[in-house]
Amino acid sequence: MEVAMGLLSRLILKVGDLLVGEYKLQNGVKGEIMFLHPELESMQGALEEIATAPPDQLDKQDRIWASEVRELCYDIEDSIDTFVVRCAGGAPAGTPDGMRGFIHRSLDLLTRLRIRRQVAADIRDIKRRVVEAGERRERYRIDVARPAAAVDPRLLAHYRKATELVGIDEARDEVISILMEGDDQVSNQHGKVVSIVGFGGLGKTTLANAVYEKLKENFDCWAFVSVSQTPDMRKIFKGLLYELGKNVNDETLDERQLIDQVRKFLQTKRYCIVIDDIWSVSIWDMIRCALPDGTGGYIIITTTRIFKVAEQVGGAYKMKPLCLDSSRKLLYGRIFSNDEKYKCHDEFLAEVSDRILKKCAGVPLAIVTIASLLANRGRNKMEWYEVCNSIGTGLEYGLDVENMRKILAYSYYDLPSHLRTCLLYLSVFPEDYAIEKFRLIWMWIAEGFVQHEVQGKGLYELGECYFNELINKSLIQPVYDRYDAVIEACRVHDMVLDLVRSISSEENFVTMLNNEHSTSQAKKVRRLLLQSNMVDHDTPCASMSMQQVRSVVAFSLASNLMLALGSFRVLRVLDLGNCYLPQDCDLKHLGNLFHLRYLGVGKTSCAQLPDDVGNLRYLQTLDLVGTRFGCLPSTVVQLRHLMCLRIDQHTIVPNGIGRLTSLEDLSTLYICDSTNITEELCHLTELRVLEIFLVAANDTLGRSLVMSLCKLQKMQSLTVWVSGGECNFDAWVAPRHLRSLQLQCCWFSRLPDWMAPSLLDLTIIQISVRELHQDDLKILGRLPALRHLYLMLDHENLKIPRRFVIGTSSFPCLVGCRLLGFLGAVMFQQGAMMMLTSLAFTFHAREVREITSSDGRLNLGLENLVSLQDVLVYFRTRGASEMEVEEAKAALSHAFEIHPNQPNYDIWC
Repeated sequence: MEVAMGLLSRLILKVGDLLVGEYKLQNGVKGEIMFLHPELESMQGALEEIATAPPDQLDKQDRIWASEVRELCYDIEDSIDTFVVRCAGGAPAGTPDGMRGFIHRSLDLLTRLRIRRQVAADIRDIKRRVVEAGERRERYRIDVARPAAAVDPRLLAHYRKATELVGIDEARDEVISILMEGDDQVSNQHGKVVSIVGFGGLGKTTLANAVYEKLKENFDCWAFVSVSQTPDMRKIFKGLLYELGKNVNDETLDERQLIDQVRKFLQTKRYCIVIDDIWSVSIWDMIRCALPDGTGGYIIITTTRIFKVAEQVGGAYKMKPLCLDSSRKLLYGRIFSNDEKYKCHDEFLAEVSDRILKKCAGVPLAIVTIASLLANRGRNKMEWYEVCNSIGTGLEYGLDVENMRKILAYSYYDLPSHLRTCLLYLSVFPEDYAIEKFRLIWMWIAEGFVQHEVQGKGLYELGECYFNELINKSLIQPVYDRYDAVIEACRVHDMVLDLVRSISSEENFVTMLNNEHSTSQAKKVRRLLLQSNMVDHDTPCASMSMQQVRSVVAFSLASNLMLALGSFRVLRVLDLGNCYLPQDCDLKHLGNLFHLRYLGVGKTSCAQLPDDVGNLRYLQTLDLVGTRFGCLPSTVVQLRHLMCLRIDQHTIVPNGIGRLTSLEDLSTLYICDSTNITEELCHLTELRVLEIFLVAANDTLGRSLVMSLCKLQKMQSLTVWVSGGECNFDAWVAPRHLRSLQLQCCWFSRLPDWMAPSLLDLTIIQISVRELHQDDLKILGRLPALRHLYLMLDHENLKIPRRFVIGTSSFPCLVGCRLLGFLGAVMFQQGAMMMLTSLAFTFHAREVREITSSDGRLNLGLENLVSLQDVLVYFRTRGASEMEVEEAKAALSHAFEIHPNQPNYDIWC
């Protein structure tokens, strides 16, 4: 249903544009469209009203009608887009001049007239279908009593026997330790708040209940209340009073009066309260009003799936999945009898059970659900593999699976409709796949899921907000870059993928084809996921209609798919980035995919992209990384809507790249011995991400590049790799929203003046500075968001034996640091770099005696780096005696070995 709602929002805008735009519609067609506009708005209102009902209580006729509306919306959008693309797009790339041009334009005019007639016929047919769908819904409407609300399966977590709980003890004791601050009881003067946060089904309620049962007797009063997504606040406060032992029978009391009663009752008491399942900050704020700080001491435990809520509540405790051993105990304990409880006697079942546990990823709900399926299948290895292979497909069914999906679905249905659609799109990726953030967001944009630009934010930045919100809601898991600094991808837990694919199949959102089965037998395929080699198929699926396919994402050999491209008439997304296209495949059909917005081509034997790619005038993303094309065709510069161009670092771009003024992401741009490309860069003022590979740099080329870069004020990420020379960057000034700066062989004479704490978003820095002062290091240490620092100095060449001190509270967010080219020692004060896990630094052996204490310890302050895990030392021996070298190595090794964390270390000579 959310798919239909998202489509309707887009369609209403498109139909409105069609009415006011300068399109030459046939007589009568405008009237048909004017009928459709209010009809679509009415449909949208009806769907929004239907969507307020819980999915399991939705009337079947409403479901059927919503399904009809969805398919209608798809067809309407296809018709409108076809009209706009074919009639309003202008002359295609490469139109000839002279007599041939006249003939070409005449044929094009006739084609456009034919297209207008076809669109007129389509619109009339759609109007008829809209009327029929509405009449049919009314004709068969029967008013029946709604079924009683189903029991919330999460309620069972309150009543688990202690003997049934596996792997909870360590987490329980950890939370208790936080609450008690190491003492036996909570202080009589202070309160403590812990918010348990994590993925649905991870056992948050079970953990909160275990802590509650362990501690509650130490308090004057206690209560455990659940909130849910749509809470009745009066009912919650009355329930809280009832749990505290104070019954309220007065039905006239409003929320404020009930809050006052709770506050009055708790004011002088020591209390222990659990608030379970909070979904919004505003609800927490209201509940918090009822819980006084008082003078008696208290503990408050909350649970939530949403990180922003946990942060607002305070004391966020991120719940961890079960370890493999505990997962096994839980699985076997549910499948086998008590005497077999914690072991799997059959060796041949051990392998498949470990594969199952890997998919469950330590989530108790998933393990218990799968155990219930396996318990009925005896010790049949093949049936266990069937269950294993079904995880993530949305195909397996049963009461326990239904309950699991219902629990996870609370998070799904809490999302606004546009985020539900974005989440459903994740079903086009295989299980356990690291989905690159940029790739996913550009696909969302191509599909039209991200549409309305917010003031100050472009489409991609808005898509980033969507991506971050799904992480915040614990529906996708972040994957960080190699610096552990920024989120570059995400994964979907197999149980969430199972839910998403189940809903996707019901909504005819994605059709998945592999060697075993298809997830949808729908006649009209809207999106196609290929997960197996298509060698054995004449076409992706001969029984399915391919004309309406909007997205094709392939993770397999796709030679026959290329032959079928001509049948994909409204294709918007074609992602072959994970495919190998053999030598007998070519890309000649690409130029006919006029609707294409996203094109990703992976490994291919083709020498280059075909010239007619210039026909794809609506293309927004062109991802050719891995193709090894020597150059791009000159027609690429005609793609005026192109926003993202990703190519290999040795692929040459044609002259005229400066015409692509919509570009926001350009990587990697190859520049060699020519200022033409660098001069054109200054026209790409929308660029946010730029990666450059500069070969044979000279002063002229360097100055030209820096001058152009100074004009790109929307830049958020800049990477420049220089080979065969150096580049002076003193004249460059960073844009204020810069997030990542990585410059190799690009030198600053000194730390630039613009490097200041006002760069609030700067997360990654890799720069080279000729000379650095202590105050410069202090400035870097105050950058509020910095997570990775790679600082190269020229002090060794310039013979500047300057020592540095990294002070208390410096670099509060830094997790990775490389300090290279220093001639003097770098020392760390207590409280510096509190989050640093990885450190690399230059150390000169001749300094060892000057910075070693009388007991033989190095005075570098390495023990003050409380999170340190990995260290690499670039050991310099120049000017040191053999004895000093040995002493220095021994002192360094000793410093690492006595460090509280005992980090991994390596000393490179």
